[in-house]
Amino acid sequence: MSTPYENADLLMRLYDLRREAKLRDARTWVIRSFNPSSPEDYAAVLASEDSAKLRMVVSYWDMAASFVVHGAIAAPMFHAACGEMLAAFCKVEHMLAEVREHTGQAGLLEHVEQVAAEWPGAKERMTGMREYFSALSD
Repeated sequence: MSTPYENADLLMRLYDLRREAKLRDARTWVIRSFNPSSPEDYAAVLASEDSAKLRMVVSYWDMAASFVVHGAIAAPMFHAACGEMLAAFCKVEHMLAEVREHTGQAGLLEHVEQVAAEWPGAKERMTGMREYFSALSD
């Protein structure tokens, strides 16, 4: 396991990546505009001009979560600093198995799913986020 300093350093590096302009724009798009209601909606985005944005955010958060899964970042530190991961994940978490099957991406968000499963209160928090985002898009 990494030392607290190494954990903090990795979290700061992740934060620096999140500040990159293209990733920042993609994250904003996922939070504000990406509201799939079915696996077909998810697949339609993959075939659209917004595909790169979705893939960028999904791969970023899965990479970040992989650091937790493999012990490079302690889960409690990650939870304290990376709540946005849940905001992105809540968009598909409730239909993830179907999205994986429909798109043929068996490993889609695999690390994010593992980290969220061990995150205290994550299910309830994501349910609330989905309700909030749904109300914004109505």
